[in-house]
Amino acid sequence: MKFGIIDVGGGMRDAYGAGVFDWCNDNNVNFDYCIGVSAGSANLSSYLAGQRGRNLKFYTDYDLRDECMSMKNFAKTRNFVDLEYIYGEMSNSTGECPLDFEAVVRNPAEYKIVATDALSGKPYYFDKSDMAQDDYCAIKASSCVPAANQPYYVKGTRYFDGGISDPIPVAKCFADGCDKVVLILTRPRDFERSPKKDRLTAGILRASYPNAAVAMSKRAETYNYELRLAKKYEAEGKVLIIAPDDIGDMKTLTKDREMIEELYHKGYRDAEVIRAFVSEE
Repeated sequence: MKFGIIDVGGGMRDAYGAGVFDWCNDNNVNFDYCIGVSAGSANLSSYLAGQRGRNLKFYTDYDLRDECMSMKNFAKTRNFVDLEYIYGEMSNSTGECPLDFEAVVRNPAEYKIVATDALSGKPYYFDKSDMAQDDYCAIKASSCVPAANQPYYVKGTRYFDGGISDPIPVAKCFADGCDKVVLILTRPRDFERSPKKDRLTAGILRASYPNAAVAMSKRAETYNYELRLAKKYEAEGKVLIIAPDDIGDMKTLTKDREMIEELYHKGYRDAEVIRAFVSEE
């Protein structure tokens, strides 16, 4: 039986996923296949390294700093979120909160990171072989929000956030051989995405990245379709959906420590249902 887990990301909302993974670390729950989108890919790196609590430090401290995300950054570099600061300066071996990359490599689980090719608009799936000590470009690419950030280059190819092209990669999990999958959402399970904001972003992208703009304009349609697919698999007992019952006014880039901590604790509590799911044959 091959068990997989998906973390769909969602910026600061994914403190919820951080809580889920800390529960997994605390209860020695491991997966054979792990796939993350945007912030979800970063959450997974700490989980696979066994660095319990590391993600929470980012959400409640480092990510709240202006060096991480601010209009000052955007004015200087056209990047609201400084990906080099978060997944470079902070996460490198000499950083304030280094990722134990050697532990990630030793972990036998498959590790996939979803990004969107800026030119084709298609999803691209990085894995461990695309990463190295102090080179976490795959996570940076997956977390590169269009309009808020310029596309991120990896080996000459430009990428945007993986949530544009494959926001809930449940089909990818089963295509890669998973038998059962835990799906972490960062909005309530019945939330359906509206295309309104995505169309505005698509308009900004259209001149320079027309295919990415098409993918962005269809993002809500893709998200809602993939969520329905996940619920279909859930009815068949193949997927377990874990989602917050409520996120209040929490947005992707909300800097509110109290709300962040509340979501984290929700995730930790809600993760208890994983125990029975992974013990089923």
